[in-house]
Amino acid sequence: MTKIYDYKALTSKGQELDFKLFEGKVLLIVNTASKCGFTPQFAGLEELNQKYKDRGLVVIGFPCNQFGNQDPGSDEEISGFCQLNYGVTFQIMKKVDVNGDNADPIFKYLKEQTGGLLGSAIKWNFTKFLISRNGDTIKRFAPVTAPKKLEKDIEKMLG
Repeated sequence: MTKIYDYKALTSKGQELDFKLFEGKVLLIVNTASKCGFTPQFAGLEELNQKYKDRGLVVIGFPCNQFGNQDPGSDEEISGFCQLNYGVTFQIMKKVDVNGDNADPIFKYLKEQTGGLLGSAIKWNFTKFLISRNGDTIKRFAPVTAPKKLEKDIEKMLG
């Protein structure tokens, strides 16, 4: 059976990142945008990163420009924006599509694992996927869900 650890993706600097490195960690994967009403969530995501990284949480942001053209910049510009404006230290990946024929394989997988009655398409920026240490449990959170609201689930998954 396929797990999140079977995937690889490119960082904002174009380096391949093998998700096998994250086995045994709790992952929080988010499709982000730097010109969105939810963009201030970068601050909350960074707070979670700082609070829980020593206990095994890994936060990963995948910029996406599929919703309202809200992340048109280059990978370098996006990464710089996140660091400069929100002090982001967690991993920012290369910009990807999360829906459609060109959707990144990681997001195809995450949507397959969490699709519901309304279908699996990602509706907007800052959809969040929280993945347990063994990769078996994946919880999906809507863009409107503030990062702080994920703390109970993160705590539970960290054990």
